Amino acid sequence: MAIQWFPGHMNVTKKAISDRMKEIDVVIELLDARLPGSSANPMLAQLTGTRRKLKVLNKQDLADPARTEAWLAWYNAQEGTRAIALDASDKAPAQRLIQACRDLVPNRGGMDKPVRVLICGVPNVGKSTLMNTLVGKKAAKTGDEAGITRIEQRINLASDFYLFDTPGMLWPKISVERSGYHLAASGAVGRNAYDEEEVALELLRSLKGPYPDLLAARYKLDDVAAIPAQHDDELLELIARKRGAVMSGGRVNLTKAAEIVLNDYRSAVLGRITLETPEEFEVWWAEGEALEAERQRKKALRKKKGASAD
Repeated sequence: MAIQWFPGHMNVTKKAISDRMKEIDVVIELLDARLPGSSANPMLAQLTGTRRKLKVLNKQDLADPARTEAWLAWYNAQEGTRAIALDASDKAPAQRLIQACRDLVPNRGGMDKPVRVLICGVPNVGKSTLMNTLVGKKAAKTGDEAGITRIEQRINLASDFYLFDTPGMLWPKISVERSGYHLAASGAVGRNAYDEEEVALELLRSLKGPYPDLLAARYKLDDVAAIPAQHDDELLELIARKRGAVMSGGRVNLTKAAEIVLNDYRSAVLGRITLETPEEFEVWWAEGEALEAERQRKKALRKKKGASAD
């Protein structure tokens, strides 16, 4: 089942970004370093046009360092784009944003030509925490649920550097199925939009190949070598038994096990994990685009047949 979540306030955010864009020099897109492809909003490409872009892989301290380097190289190879990684709660790296933006638009600066920057990202990517770090005080609400920030804010980080903060925003249709599951696992999607057991199974599917040792260590699984080949359902059931999620009669509580797996991933107790590589994401994207094109073709065909019948 594909995961979709685009509540009304996100449509308002989309319009606000579109209206603001005419006076913006640089767009900062905050990404989750654990899912750098899935947390990038494809709708922003349409809204931001040719504006210079800074991709910030946030929560780098929770991500796989080798995969973070691969993603930085992938984004830095894109025209008009620079990518850096940081931990939003660490003040020293956060200050790098200002200089990175200035480097992207060297013709801007000074009171007569201030650097005007818009920062955006999917919900729960750590944007409010970063904003608070940048200004040195609690300027934005923070939380561990999607949809905390609901209004646009302007913050002056220097006399000639204006930063416009926007609420977290997904996109109307998530065409890459794996991306939907990864976003849900990270907490970027509202809880009413997905089934926790289904998301936990997809999360285990993404983890068991590259990180069987981390799963074995966390859940005291004996045969590490067998984990990559295990069926997702079997792996979740085994975790349920190891963690005591068992009901009367010896039946496992898969709902409870799913909550355990998702909470362990979100709190980073599993270890430093990145759910996707650039190469994997490019394949998923191509598959998603092909499926969407086929859906649109069938839709047009049905419409044409309906018009003919009339």
